[in-house]
Amino acid sequence: MSRVPLIPESAPFSAEQRAWLNGFLAGLISRGESQGASLSPAAETAKKPLLIAFGSQSGNAESLAKRLAREAASRGFAARAAGLDSLQPADLVREQNVLLITSTWGEGDMPDNAISFWDSINQNGSSPKLDGVKYSVLALGDKNYGETFCLAGKKLDSRFAELGATRVIERVDCDVEFDEQAKTWSSSVFSALETGSAASVAVVAEVAPVVVVEETGYNKKNPFPAPLIGNVALNATGSSKDTRHIAFSLAGSGLDYEVGDALGVYVKNCPEVVDAILSAHSLDPQSEATLPDGGTASLREALISSYEVRHLHGVTPNHLSNTADFVTSLRKLQPRLYSIASSIKAHPEEVHLCVGAVRYDVHGVQHKGVASTFLADRLALGETTGVFFHVAKHFRLPTDLSKPVIMVGPGTGIAPFRAFLEEREATGASGKNWLFFGDQRRATDFLYHDQIIEWVQTGVLTRLDTAFSRDQEEKIYVQTRMLTAAAEMWQWLEEGAHFYVCGDAKRMAKDVDAALHEIIQTAGGRTAEEAIAYVADMKKYKRYQRDVY
Repeated sequence: MSRVPLIPESAPFSAEQRAWLNGFLAGLISRGESQGASLSPAAETAKKPLLIAFGSQSGNAESLAKRLAREAASRGFAARAAGLDSLQPADLVREQNVLLITSTWGEGDMPDNAISFWDSINQNGSSPKLDGVKYSVLALGDKNYGETFCLAGKKLDSRFAELGATRVIERVDCDVEFDEQAKTWSSSVFSALETGSAASVAVVAEVAPVVVVEETGYNKKNPFPAPLIGNVALNATGSSKDTRHIAFSLAGSGLDYEVGDALGVYVKNCPEVVDAILSAHSLDPQSEATLPDGGTASLREALISSYEVRHLHGVTPNHLSNTADFVTSLRKLQPRLYSIASSIKAHPEEVHLCVGAVRYDVHGVQHKGVASTFLADRLALGETTGVFFHVAKHFRLPTDLSKPVIMVGPGTGIAPFRAFLEEREATGASGKNWLFFGDQRRATDFLYHDQIIEWVQTGVLTRLDTAFSRDQEEKIYVQTRMLTAAAEMWQWLEEGAHFYVCGDAKRMAKDVDAALHEIIQTAGGRTAEEAIAYVADMKKYKRYQRDVY
């Protein structure tokens, strides 16, 4: 007896796809009838709950978690992705199958959206039990951070085991290039979880292939060749720093971005540094070398354009047997992310950066920051380099334009706040704006001075507090100014102000955080425990956001 096709012609598939799907489903039904079984019960058992929880500071872990949730759903799981800040331990026990994806920031710290969850499972004597929970951890990190590499993921992995949860797959620690490791890990985890039910495996294994939608347009894998249109020194003569305003044209790219996002920039190593390394290691610069993508180039060109060589500069020569051994020991040269310093509403078809050129001497050897000196010294006006946008959903202005905004950004941390203020001006936001800016000396290091003073004069900037550390005997920093203005800051916070920090994670961000807690206690009359809860609440409702590095 003929059957009515299961996939109608109105479905959004080509004729070939409809024919394949109809044949596939008919075969499943036929086998089910011959075995006296129906497809529905098996399909139901395949819908295992799966929670993919993420701790994300810059958005990588969040994007990956959401992508894997879609893949898991296509494999028959009842999957969902959720930030750790939205979860309680009871959620894990209820869903039982949990995948954790987390980055690490600062000196081995939890991402901002994972702190409250970590505290909830790390309380001695009152931590919840996770018996019955099956889990695995994918930790994202950067090996350049040494002992703190992937530390947040390692901590979560260890704590879950201590609380009685069962690993289905051992933790995987990823370096900057995490795509392939993430694919291997997710495939292994999905397979391990699927084997819990023979019926579900039989059905899931024969589901139609997952359709992977390729990104179109310009992105990290296909960067836009952006021409450099601006390179302006922001420090005056006499400064010990070299900070540049860098501008790229986006004309013809079709690209757009939001303030708070970051720009990924493809860079090259300094040819002088590469030549010194080749000489020190007695290597032929014209010998053939394999590139990370499988192609070939001269060794010199490969080291300039494709491999990290920072750790080789100034080290004791190592006479290797051949060029291949040398190249295989190196990491791929990564694009660098910079906080965007402009609003596209104020500068159509442009994107701006605020870059501090890094140069220093170690035992007589001159070292250069790879990306900063590439932008400051080696990329000429009119020349192009590949760029892409990195979405930073964790660092956004309030959607309610009437909300007050407090911004703390010393040094190049001013970058996103220049963008914020341009955006607030362009959108006519009625909310008050308060900026804390600091650097070494007012006369030489007041970055974007004229524009900031104009914002004060026009009222776009409601209040400006500056801290120039070396203009007086006692050093003054942005957190010093915060404490001086504690009463007014507390008033702003109580009015619903959003609080933002950008800059150094190791010291400044921690000092600012401590000052914020102190202000809540002293000006707000709260206990230390109440101040902690107040800040946690700010983070929960996205009123305390950080872009730190």
